[in-house]
Amino acid sequence: MPHCIIEHSKNLEPAKLIDAVYQGARKSNLFEDDDIKSRTMGFDYYQSGSTKNSFVHVTTKILSGRNLEQRAMLSRSILSELESLNIQSTSLTVEVVEIERTSYAKVVT
Repeated sequence: MPHCIIEHSKNLEPAKLIDAVYQGARKSNLFEDDDIKSRTMGFDYYQSGSTKNSFVHVTTKILSGRNLEQRAMLSRSILSELESLNIQSTSLTVEVVEIERTSYAKVVT
């Protein structure tokens, strides 16, 4: 944990986004490095109001149990790493979503 799902306009480089999000989650010191999972979904078609600016939206799913301060710090840490990419005319947003611990199931084969 966490699962970082990066939605973005397709004109942006996925590898750079994955690395920035990974570094942001790692620097939060809330997770072990090997537990951070990231993936991207690029979009050709999108609209944000009346403009056609690029976008990055990161949904970071974590198991319940972290307090609001920790979740906010995680969000800021990821956003800071995305900002360091200096992507122009791009909306950057991050949200942290809690997964109910008792209903989460996992198996590694």
